[in-house]
Amino acid sequence: MRWWGKVLGGLFGYWLFGPVGAIIGLIFGHWFDKSVRIAMDFDPRGVNTEQIQATFFTTTFMVMGHLAKADGRVSESEIAQARFIMEQMQLSDEQKKLAIQFFNEGKSASFDLDTAILQFKRDCGRRRTLEQMFLEILITTAMADGELDPIEREILLNICQTLRFSRISFERLVAMIHAHRQYSAGGVPGQQPAYKTIDDAYDMLGVKSTASGGEVKKAYRKLMSQHHPDKLVSKGLPEEMIKLATEKTQEIKAAYEQVKKARDMN
Repeated sequence: MRWWGKVLGGLFGYWLFGPVGAIIGLIFGHWFDKSVRIAMDFDPRGVNTEQIQATFFTTTFMVMGHLAKADGRVSESEIAQARFIMEQMQLSDEQKKLAIQFFNEGKSASFDLDTAILQFKRDCGRRRTLEQMFLEILITTAMADGELDPIEREILLNICQTLRFSRISFERLVAMIHAHRQYSAGGVPGQQPAYKTIDDAYDMLGVKSTASGGEVKKAYRKLMSQHHPDKLVSKGLPEEMIKLATEKTQEIKAAYEQVKKARDMN
Protein backbone atom coordinates (compact mmCIF):
# COMPACT_ATOMS: atom_id res chain seq x y z
CA MET A 1 0.00 0.00 0.00
CA ARG A 2 3.04 2.31 -0.11
CA TRP A 3 1.87 3.63 -3.48
CA TRP A 4 -1.35 5.18 -2.15
CA GLY A 5 0.31 8.58 -1.74
CA LYS A 6 0.79 8.58 -5.52
CA VAL A 7 -2.85 7.63 -6.05
CA LEU A 8 -4.06 10.48 -3.84
CA GLY A 9 -1.67 12.91 -5.50
CA GLY A 10 -2.77 11.78 -8.95
CA LEU A 11 -6.44 12.25 -8.09
CA PHE A 12 -5.84 15.71 -6.62
CA GLY A 13 -3.80 16.73 -9.66
CA TYR A 14 -6.50 15.43 -12.01
CA TRP A 15 -9.14 17.50 -10.23
CA LEU A 16 -7.05 20.65 -10.70
CA PHE A 17 -5.49 20.24 -14.14
CA GLY A 18 -6.87 17.11 -15.83
CA PRO A 19 -4.67 14.19 -17.05
CA VAL A 20 -1.48 16.30 -17.09
CA GLY A 21 -2.23 17.34 -13.51
CA ALA A 22 -2.61 13.68 -12.59
CA ILE A 23 0.94 13.06 -13.80
CA ILE A 24 2.23 15.95 -11.70
CA GLY A 25 0.21 14.69 -8.75
CA LEU A 26 1.74 11.24 -9.10
CA ILE A 27 5.19 12.81 -8.88
CA PHE A 28 4.32 14.69 -5.69
CA GLY A 29 2.69 11.56 -4.34
CA HIS A 30 5.89 9.66 -5.12
CA TRP A 31 7.85 12.11 -3.00
CA PHE A 32 5.36 11.55 -0.18
CA ASP A 33 5.63 7.77 -0.44
CA LYS A 34 9.41 8.00 -0.56
CA SER A 35 9.45 10.07 2.62
CA VAL A 36 7.20 7.55 4.35
CA ARG A 37 9.37 4.67 3.11
CA ILE A 38 12.56 6.26 4.38
CA ALA A 39 10.96 7.05 7.71
CA MET A 40 9.86 3.40 8.01
CA ASP A 41 13.19 2.06 6.67
CA PHE A 42 11.80 0.59 3.44
CA ASP A 43 14.04 -0.51 0.60
CA PRO A 44 14.33 2.41 -1.90
CA ARG A 45 14.76 -0.04 -4.79
CA GLY A 46 10.98 -0.48 -4.82
CA VAL A 47 10.32 3.07 -6.05
CA ASN A 48 9.83 2.15 -9.70
CA THR A 49 7.47 -0.73 -8.95
CA GLU A 50 5.37 1.48 -6.68
CA GLN A 51 5.07 4.10 -9.43
CA ILE A 52 3.83 1.43 -11.82
CA GLN A 53 1.36 0.11 -9.23
CA ALA A 54 -0.10 3.59 -8.73
CA THR A 55 -0.40 4.17 -12.48
CA PHE A 56 -1.95 0.73 -13.02
CA PHE A 57 -4.57 1.35 -10.35
CA THR A 58 -5.56 4.86 -11.44
CA THR A 59 -5.56 4.12 -15.17
CA THR A 60 -7.50 0.88 -14.79
CA PHE A 61 -10.42 2.45 -12.94
CA MET A 62 -10.45 5.60 -15.11
CA VAL A 63 -10.57 3.61 -18.35
CA MET A 64 -13.15 1.22 -16.86
CA GLY A 65 -15.36 4.26 -16.29
CA HIS A 66 -14.67 5.57 -19.80
CA LEU A 67 -15.64 2.23 -21.36
CA ALA A 68 -18.76 1.93 -19.23
CA LYS A 69 -19.98 5.32 -20.45
CA ALA A 70 -18.95 4.81 -24.09
CA ASP A 71 -22.31 3.45 -25.27
CA GLY A 72 -24.21 6.33 -23.66
CA ARG A 73 -25.17 4.71 -20.38
CA VAL A 74 -23.48 2.85 -17.55
CA SER A 75 -25.24 -0.49 -17.05
CA GLU A 76 -25.79 -2.15 -13.70
CA SER A 77 -23.62 -5.07 -14.79
CA GLU A 78 -20.71 -2.73 -15.56
CA ILE A 79 -21.02 -1.08 -12.15
CA ALA A 80 -21.23 -4.53 -10.56
CA GLN A 81 -18.06 -5.60 -12.38
CA ALA A 82 -16.17 -2.57 -11.07
CA ARG A 83 -17.37 -3.23 -7.54
CA PHE A 84 -16.50 -6.91 -7.91
CA ILE A 85 -12.90 -5.98 -8.70
CA MET A 86 -12.83 -3.64 -5.69
CA GLU A 87 -14.08 -6.47 -3.49
CA GLN A 88 -11.43 -8.82 -4.85
CA MET A 89 -8.80 -6.19 -4.04
CA GLN A 90 -10.20 -6.07 -0.47
CA LEU A 91 -10.09 -2.27 -0.49
CA SER A 92 -11.05 -0.34 2.60
CA ASP A 93 -14.06 1.98 2.44
CA GLU A 94 -11.79 4.99 1.84
CA GLN A 95 -9.88 3.17 -0.90
CA LYS A 96 -13.16 2.15 -2.57
CA LYS A 97 -14.18 5.81 -2.57
CA LEU A 98 -10.96 6.67 -4.41
CA ALA A 99 -11.51 3.90 -6.95
CA ILE A 100 -15.08 5.10 -7.53
CA GLN A 101 -13.84 8.67 -7.98
CA PHE A 102 -11.35 7.52 -10.63
CA PHE A 103 -14.14 5.50 -12.29
CA ASN A 104 -16.33 8.61 -12.35
CA GLU A 105 -13.49 10.77 -13.72
CA GLY A 106 -13.17 8.31 -16.60
CA LYS A 107 -16.88 8.78 -17.34
CA SER A 108 -16.55 12.57 -17.63
CA ALA A 109 -16.47 14.29 -21.03
CA SER A 110 -13.14 15.94 -20.14
CA PHE A 111 -11.30 12.64 -19.68
CA ASP A 112 -8.36 12.39 -22.10
CA LEU A 113 -8.01 8.68 -22.87
CA ASP A 114 -4.98 9.05 -25.17
CA THR A 115 -2.97 10.93 -22.55
CA ALA A 116 -3.86 8.39 -19.87
CA ILE A 117 -2.84 5.40 -22.02
CA LEU A 118 0.42 7.02 -23.14
CA GLN A 119 1.32 7.67 -19.50
CA PHE A 120 0.44 4.07 -18.64
CA LYS A 121 2.62 2.84 -21.51
CA ARG A 122 5.59 4.98 -20.39
CA ASP A 123 5.34 3.85 -16.78
CA CYS A 124 4.92 0.17 -17.64
CA GLY A 125 8.04 0.24 -19.79
CA ARG A 126 6.94 -2.51 -22.19
CA ARG A 127 6.04 -4.99 -19.46
CA ARG A 128 3.87 -7.03 -21.81
CA THR A 129 2.36 -9.37 -19.25
CA LEU A 130 1.29 -6.38 -17.17
CA GLU A 131 -0.19 -4.62 -20.19
CA GLN A 132 -2.05 -7.80 -21.12
CA MET A 133 -3.54 -8.06 -17.63
CA PHE A 134 -4.64 -4.44 -17.97
CA LEU A 135 -6.38 -5.24 -21.27
CA GLU A 136 -8.01 -8.35 -19.83
CA ILE A 137 -9.56 -6.33 -17.00
CA LEU A 138 -10.85 -3.74 -19.48
CA ILE A 139 -12.29 -6.32 -21.88
CA THR A 140 -13.96 -8.12 -18.96
CA THR A 141 -15.54 -4.84 -17.88
CA ALA A 142 -16.70 -4.03 -21.42
CA MET A 143 -18.28 -7.49 -21.74
CA ALA A 144 -19.92 -7.36 -18.31
CA ASP A 145 -23.32 -6.77 -19.93
CA GLY A 146 -22.91 -9.86 -22.11
CA GLU A 147 -21.57 -8.31 -25.30
CA LEU A 148 -18.82 -6.10 -26.67
CA ASP A 149 -20.45 -2.95 -28.01
CA PRO A 150 -18.96 -1.67 -31.35
CA ILE A 151 -17.98 1.63 -29.67
CA GLU A 152 -16.29 -0.24 -26.82
CA ARG A 153 -14.51 -2.47 -29.33
CA GLU A 154 -13.20 0.57 -31.20
CA ILE A 155 -11.90 2.14 -27.97
CA LEU A 156 -10.20 -1.09 -26.96
CA LEU A 157 -8.62 -1.49 -30.39
CA ASN A 158 -7.25 2.06 -30.17
CA ILE A 159 -5.77 1.23 -26.76
CA CYS A 160 -4.22 -1.91 -28.26
CA GLN A 161 -2.71 0.15 -31.06
CA THR A 162 -1.09 2.52 -28.56
CA LEU A 163 0.25 -0.41 -26.54
CA ARG A 164 1.35 -2.16 -29.78
CA PHE A 165 -0.94 -5.15 -29.31
CA SER A 166 -1.97 -6.71 -32.62
CA ARG A 167 -5.62 -7.12 -33.61
CA ILE A 168 -5.10 -10.89 -33.62
CA SER A 169 -3.86 -10.76 -30.02
CA PHE A 170 -6.86 -8.63 -29.10
CA GLU A 171 -9.33 -11.07 -30.67
CA ARG A 172 -7.67 -13.93 -28.78
CA LEU A 173 -8.16 -12.04 -25.53
CA VAL A 174 -11.82 -11.41 -26.40
CA ALA A 175 -12.31 -15.14 -27.06
CA MET A 176 -10.57 -15.95 -23.78
CA ILE A 177 -12.77 -13.52 -21.83
CA HIS A 178 -15.86 -14.97 -23.53
CA ALA A 179 -14.73 -18.44 -22.45
CA HIS A 180 -14.17 -17.10 -18.95
CA ARG A 181 -17.83 -16.01 -18.87
CA GLN A 182 -18.84 -19.60 -19.60
CA TYR A 183 -16.70 -20.87 -16.75
CA SER A 184 -18.57 -22.43 -13.84
CA ALA A 185 -17.98 -24.67 -10.85
CA GLY A 186 -20.81 -26.95 -11.91
CA GLY A 187 -22.75 -26.29 -8.73
CA VAL A 188 -21.26 -29.32 -6.99
CA PRO A 189 -18.97 -28.70 -3.98
CA GLY A 190 -15.50 -30.13 -4.57
CA GLN A 191 -16.15 -30.78 -8.25
CA GLN A 192 -13.46 -29.78 -10.75
CA PRO A 193 -14.41 -26.43 -12.36
CA ALA A 194 -15.41 -26.76 -16.00
CA TYR A 195 -16.35 -24.83 -19.13
CA LYS A 196 -19.79 -25.23 -20.69
CA THR A 197 -18.32 -26.55 -23.95
CA ILE A 198 -14.97 -27.97 -24.97
CA ASP A 199 -14.70 -25.13 -27.50
CA ASP A 200 -14.76 -22.66 -24.59
CA ALA A 201 -11.88 -24.54 -22.99
CA TYR A 202 -9.87 -24.31 -26.22
CA ASP A 203 -10.68 -20.59 -26.49
CA MET A 204 -9.45 -20.07 -22.94
CA LEU A 205 -6.12 -21.58 -23.98
CA GLY A 206 -6.11 -19.61 -27.23
CA VAL A 207 -5.73 -22.65 -29.49
CA LYS A 208 -7.84 -24.47 -32.08
CA SER A 209 -9.31 -27.90 -31.44
CA THR A 210 -7.05 -29.16 -34.24
CA ALA A 211 -3.89 -28.12 -32.36
CA SER A 212 -1.42 -30.87 -31.52
CA GLY A 213 -0.85 -32.03 -27.96
CA GLY A 214 2.48 -30.20 -27.95
CA GLU A 215 0.85 -26.96 -29.11
CA VAL A 216 -1.82 -27.20 -26.43
CA LYS A 217 0.78 -27.78 -23.72
CA LYS A 218 2.93 -24.90 -25.01
CA ALA A 219 -0.07 -22.52 -24.98
CA TYR A 220 -0.98 -23.64 -21.46
CA ARG A 221 2.52 -23.09 -20.11
CA LYS A 222 2.74 -19.68 -21.77
CA LEU A 223 -0.57 -18.53 -20.28
CA MET A 224 0.38 -19.82 -16.81
CA SER A 225 3.65 -17.91 -17.02
CA GLN A 226 1.91 -14.73 -18.20
CA HIS A 227 -0.61 -14.85 -15.35
CA HIS A 228 1.67 -16.06 -12.57
CA PRO A 229 0.70 -13.81 -9.60
CA ASP A 230 4.23 -13.40 -8.22
CA LYS A 231 5.63 -12.46 -11.63
CA LEU A 232 2.87 -9.91 -12.23
CA VAL A 233 3.33 -8.30 -8.81
CA SER A 234 7.10 -8.08 -9.35
CA LYS A 235 6.41 -6.26 -12.64
CA GLY A 236 4.07 -3.74 -11.04
CA LEU A 237 0.63 -5.30 -10.62
CA PRO A 238 -0.81 -3.86 -7.37
CA GLU A 239 -0.61 -6.55 -4.71
CA GLU A 240 -4.29 -5.94 -4.01
CA MET A 241 -5.06 -7.34 -7.48
CA ILE A 242 -3.21 -10.62 -6.91
CA LYS A 243 -6.53 -12.48 -6.45
CA LEU A 244 -7.49 -11.59 -10.04
CA ALA A 245 -4.30 -13.21 -11.33
CA THR A 246 -4.69 -16.22 -9.04
CA GLU A 247 -8.24 -16.90 -10.25
CA LYS A 248 -7.11 -16.54 -13.85
CA THR A 249 -4.45 -19.24 -13.41
CA GLN A 250 -7.08 -21.53 -11.88
CA GLU A 251 -9.33 -21.02 -14.90
CA ILE A 252 -6.45 -21.68 -17.31
CA LYS A 253 -5.56 -24.88 -15.47
CA ALA A 254 -9.21 -26.00 -15.49
CA ALA A 255 -9.38 -25.44 -19.25
CA TYR A 256 -6.20 -27.43 -19.81
CA GLU A 257 -7.42 -30.33 -17.66
CA GLN A 258 -10.74 -30.35 -19.53
CA VAL A 259 -8.99 -30.45 -22.92
CA LYS A 260 -6.67 -33.24 -21.78
CA LYS A 261 -9.63 -35.26 -20.48
CA ALA A 262 -11.58 -34.79 -23.71
CA ARG A 263 -8.61 -35.90 -25.79
CA ASP A 264 -7.99 -38.96 -23.65
CA MET A 265 -11.67 -39.94 -23.97
CA ASN A 266 -11.45 -39.64 -27.74
